[in-house]
Amino acid sequence: MGERAAADRHIPVMRDRCTALLAEACTQVAASGAQPVVFDATLGLGGHTEALLKAHADCRVIGVDRDPQALQIAADRLHSYGPRFQAVRAVYDEIVELTQDLAEGQAPAGVLFDLGVSSLQLDEPERGFAYSYDAPLDMRMDAGPDSQDETAAQLLARADEQELRRILSEYGEERFAGRIARRIVEARRQQPVTTTQQLAQLVDSAIPAAAKRRGGHPAKRTFQALRIAVNRELEVLTRAVDAALDAVAVGGRVVVLSYHSLEDRIVKQAIAARTKSSAPPGLPVELEEHRPTFTSLTRGAEPPGAEEIAANPRAASAKLRAAEKIRPTSRSRA
Repeated sequence: MGERAAADRHIPVMRDRCTALLAEACTQVAASGAQPVVFDATLGLGGHTEALLKAHADCRVIGVDRDPQALQIAADRLHSYGPRFQAVRAVYDEIVELTQDLAEGQAPAGVLFDLGVSSLQLDEPERGFAYSYDAPLDMRMDAGPDSQDETAAQLLARADEQELRRILSEYGEERFAGRIARRIVEARRQQPVTTTQQLAQLVDSAIPAAAKRRGGHPAKRTFQALRIAVNRELEVLTRAVDAALDAVAVGGRVVVLSYHSLEDRIVKQAIAARTKSSAPPGLPVELEEHRPTFTSLTRGAEPPGAEEIAANPRAASAKLRAAEKIRPTSRSRA
């Protein structure tokens, strides 16, 4: 896939808003005489990174992704930026280690997270993320030949009914989790559940007809839940957001796009903990160590505009939160 094809197939969600937030942080860092470094923690096809590199001529972007195919596409797309762009295969909760290794210990001016599944993963049938194609049930974001991660098919083969019910209920918020888990266990006694079509049909057969009249495809929540479980997304995200908030420089920003309530709740709680005083109730004087270390740059979660949703329906569920570090934290280096 060439640079033009990559740009055509992926429209970065809330690109201009994310770029503006990060470019302002880069300007603050550049004013101090340092080259601003931004981590795009979910590089994907590189659309947000390209916009930032164009918007701020002094910044350097380190693009992180666990998907080797995405890394190669983004590297080809952004090669003209030379040393201002670097792609690295890693999981985004490794931000502290990456700062030491790739930014020479310099605290980042910004960290961007665009969570969830990428356009590349959804649009490639063989990746097994989508119920609209018949393909092997894979769902690994790191699907390289050296990947040690468990596939969705392997998870379905080993998990007992109770674990399947928990995954579907907790990660998919699926009200019929028990029925679906039972149907999967019954079906695999006859033959392994190894394809997206098999799974979609099992889910469809487990959900009452009345419940299928609204809310989209009946397998939507099940596929989401399995994807989250296979990639340990919520566990990784919890570590990653805290690590990013610790890592950024004073004046630096963390910008997060989430696409479902489970992700957004983690981000909301992490930012809230840093933007309010930690002083015990009734303390007459707020001590320096109790003052907030961040200020929120968004009023709650910002949604995309109607015009963007019309042009890019995948943006419809997006929620943007951003925060700026206003004083050093005990765990940061700035």
